[in-house]
Amino acid sequence: MALIDNYNKIKEKIHDTALQCGRNPDEIKILSVSKTFSTEIIQNAIDSGITLFGENKIQEANQKFNNIKGSFELHMIGHLQSNKINDALDLFEVIHSIDKATTALKLNSAAETKDKIQRIFLQLKTTEEVTKYGASLSELLSITEIIINLKNLKLEGLMSIGPNTTDTTQIQKSFIETAKALDILNNKFNLNLTELSMGMSGDYPIAVKEGATIVRVGSAIFGNRYYYK
Repeated sequence: MALIDNYNKIKEKIHDTALQCGRNPDEIKILSVSKTFSTEIIQNAIDSGITLFGENKIQEANQKFNNIKGSFELHMIGHLQSNKINDALDLFEVIHSIDKATTALKLNSAAETKDKIQRIFLQLKTTEEVTKYGASLSELLSITEIIINLKNLKLEGLMSIGPNTTDTTQIQKSFIETAKALDILNNKFNLNLTELSMGMSGDYPIAVKEGATIVRVGSAIFGNRYYYK
């Protein structure tokens, strides 16, 4: 099956799920996670009409997307290291993974130098898994208080990664927690943040039910990944 067929199948599932829970399907975007996949595969996706992509690693994204032709938007969904900030600003329309005030301050300073308004999400940690990044709600409140006074960052919403489990109750709990956190930030700081980046190939329908506006889907579109050693 061609990857555009996989993409359309997911789009149809999102459409049906959204209607079932009283949501507008048009407010939900698919972020095609292209990490580990080749330039040729990504070019094929763009030629097929897919335009929104997510990458984890800056060096990999830079190598691939500098050779891509066509219209597309690239989002960073991996952890942002301070020494990679300038490269990230050059590559990504949106950075989903801000979880420290120090990173936000450095990003704002670098964005000011480049005369760019960088769109960002804050990453909420909803599990105790040590392999996952993110900040607690109390930490996000402190970070938000700083960010709303920074001129070169545009805060749009929250991102979270669900727990690595087949227990749908735990997955749903993670997404509910993220949606509630967004409401808390909006109410406390009188904001109108609307974006919720949550849900992946195995759990995106649950994320849609709990308010996701961006679902990050990779293998369900591109197939199984090959991780280079």
